[in-house]
Amino acid sequence: MPIKVGDRFPEVMLKQVGPDGLVDLDTGELTTGQTIVLFAVPGAFTPTCSVRHLPGFIDHADDFKAKGVDVIACLSVNDPWVMDAWAKDTGAEGTILMLPDGNGELAAALDLPLDASANGLGIRIKRFAMVIDDGIVTDLQIEAPGKLEVSSAEALLARL
Repeated sequence: MPIKVGDRFPEVMLKQVGPDGLVDLDTGELTTGQTIVLFAVPGAFTPTCSVRHLPGFIDHADDFKAKGVDVIACLSVNDPWVMDAWAKDTGAEGTILMLPDGNGELAAALDLPLDASANGLGIRIKRFAMVIDDGIVTDLQIEAPGKLEVSSAEALLARL
């Protein structure tokens, strides 16, 4: 069953690029004791994700912080190096915490897979936005296929 409002966010170990190579990121530790805005995109460097979805969160980062958000994070089923390069390419580095779900383990734990194999992308994650408060999902909006409406930065800000 897909994650829903009121559920505890799953604990999964992700890998990120650090100064000396790959480092672990524990989602349980990340989500404890703070408010996180998490949005998911089907793929780094893809048109809607790069041109419309991610830029909104970069542009509105200060607005989210003013509403008490501690961390803004972007999740995608991509490897750590792709997410690192995407952060640098888009100007998200230092503003948006990139969460690479290289093996799709978090996508599976959330039960929000997206089968994009018809487009050569394999199994990814559905586009969504959520708020996590001290490990509990307090807001979740999952997009209809091909849409970017309820999970945009502007739509999420209006709900906070």
